[in-house]
Amino acid sequence: MMTARVTECRDCKAKIMFIKIAGKDRTMPVNAESVYYIQKAGGPAKIVTPNGEVLSAELTDNPDKATGIGYISHFATCPNADKFRNKNKSDRKKAR
Repeated sequence: MMTARVTECRDCKAKIMFIKIAGKDRTMPVNAESVYYIQKAGGPAKIVTPNGEVLSAELTDNPDKATGIGYISHFATCPNADKFRNKNKSDRKKAR
């Protein structure tokens, strides 16, 4: 489930939140601003729902056409996301 606490990205200072990914024992940073989406297999955007599902979708500004409200992974928008991905991969390898 989503934690409601808004915090700041340590690198780019954007407002982010963390959502627990469904079926996983980890969280994902997402941009704090919610977006409307239309669920679409193979869609250009990956959306994280408030209950932790990751979906392929198309973004829309029209709430009447939207199939839901979700969040964009901060890894998709942070200019230095790779710095954090690499760190997490290294940490996982060390834990094994």
